[in-house]
Amino acid sequence: MRIAVIGGGPGGLYFAYLWKKRNPDAHIDLFEQNAAGATWGFGVVFSEQALEFLRTDDPDTVDAIAPRMESWKNITLNLRGESVEIDGVGFSSIGRLELLAILQQRASSVGVTLRYDTSIQSIDELAGYDLIVAADGLNSLVRRRFESEFGASVSHSSNKFAWYGTTKRFETLSQTFAETDLGSFNAHHYRYAPAMSTFLIECDAKTWQRYGFADKTIEQSQAICEQVFASTLDGHRLVSNKSVWRNFPWIWNERWSLENTVLIGDALHSAHFSIGSGTRLAIEDAIALTKALQAERDIPAALARYQAERQPIVKKLVTAARTSADWYEKFPEHMKLDLMDFAYSYITRSGRIDDARLRAMSPAFMARYEASKHPVQPGEAPR
Repeated sequence: MRIAVIGGGPGGLYFAYLWKKRNPDAHIDLFEQNAAGATWGFGVVFSEQALEFLRTDDPDTVDAIAPRMESWKNITLNLRGESVEIDGVGFSSIGRLELLAILQQRASSVGVTLRYDTSIQSIDELAGYDLIVAADGLNSLVRRRFESEFGASVSHSSNKFAWYGTTKRFETLSQTFAETDLGSFNAHHYRYAPAMSTFLIECDAKTWQRYGFADKTIEQSQAICEQVFASTLDGHRLVSNKSVWRNFPWIWNERWSLENTVLIGDALHSAHFSIGSGTRLAIEDAIALTKALQAERDIPAALARYQAERQPIVKKLVTAARTSADWYEKFPEHMKLDLMDFAYSYITRSGRIDDARLRAMSPAFMARYEASKHPVQPGEAPR
């Protein structure tokens, strides 16, 4: 089988590696418009169990990635100079470029042909391939070219965000909510290497307008953000990498394939960064597509199977991501709550965690929260 993969992100690389490893006779060309060492952003996050879904089928890749990751057990929320930790919510992170380098090496090691600095302008250029895997990201050429055929929809959140890095080390995945005279900001920050952290900043549309960010250069915006989060950065600077203000794009496709062309990853669907699942979803898509192709071998049947089995799983997670994003759209209002009510609102925002699960998952936090609701009175025994 001759396969063309468009896009050298985690999803495209992992599919190419997985299929070639299991089917050595396959011919796979991967086309990436950027250089091998180029990437946007800084670190990517996986939940505590996120790599375990790989271990059953591909322990070698997990063993290659895991030692390079930073890990922690709690989330820290900072509001009005106060902090609260939510225990039992483990995450790991790795630099996006480092993850890509690992996957590039693994793809090359099994014989995938990696063609960097190669831009595909039309899938007509790929005539002769049995299968075309479009892993070409949020701005997918393939999806945009066949928008109606895929039943594609694209909308945007109203909040603005800019993705920075910093040399400030953070011990846990943390969020700092800051109020200024002109509006509210939130920073998502976590280390992804011993001396580097992601520092993603967002604000609501009104705050963005009041600061006049539309007329600011990248450097001017960065300076303002450094001032807003000066105490959090503690003397460290922000690091920019195409750190322009963006609106998060919501992407969904009703049909996942067209003839011998199939979408995976961000080209197919997007999940808000507040639940940190974009990379995991892309890799899981690659696994699901591989399994469907192995099960059917007939490509149209395999692509139909891929969508039938994978779509309900993705829809469930994307729905939770939408609910989470809705909470962030109103975060200036949530900031008016006291610290513990704010934290409770935050951790239950996606609708997937109820009180019983929270007590089991985060007993220390839940004890502190419930104590704040029912403080012990003089002469009363603690509950």
